[in-house]
Amino acid sequence: MKREAAALSDGRMVSGVSPDCPPEIEEKFWRNVLAFENVPEVAPFDELTKAGLTIPPASDLDDVTLSVKLWEIIRGLFELGVCLEFTDHLSDRELYERLSSRVLREPMALTQDSWWHVDMSAGDENDDGLDVYLTYYADDATRREWAEGYPDDPMPDHKPLPFDRDRYLASPWEANPWVGAGSPR
Repeated sequence: MKREAAALSDGRMVSGVSPDCPPEIEEKFWRNVLAFENVPEVAPFDELTKAGLTIPPASDLDDVTLSVKLWEIIRGLFELGVCLEFTDHLSDRELYERLSSRVLREPMALTQDSWWHVDMSAGDENDDGLDVYLTYYADDATRREWAEGYPDDPMPDHKPLPFDRDRYLASPWEANPWVGAGSPR
């Protein structure tokens, strides 16, 4: 399985294994790697619409309908194995627009045994989200460490999160992820 994975990476694969790793765990890992590498990438938008979800342009929706539709998309993404993170700096409309115009259209290798974690603090391919993270999400210790490590980079002022959504998002690590999660509405 390692040779097959190495062939798929065109010789760029680097791997190692702990001597304490049981062989059955290592084998399962390599099976998951091969499953991930061999699954065709699909756009979540296409998968959600195939499942019957309509995703109209944000401009066609009033605020209440948009919020309901946003939570349908969030739940649909979760069922596909996609979790959103760091969304509380975005309004429902901003998040919906970013999802429908960009995130849902990016091809992903959606497999049964893996999860995609989509960091919504990043803006686009030229914005890694660091300023948003430092402004809204980083705790005091992280901000202090960053300022010490990069003294020439300006530290953005800390701001409180304007929205409260992340605590309602389901997690793949919970036994029943939607108990206590879901739309606050």
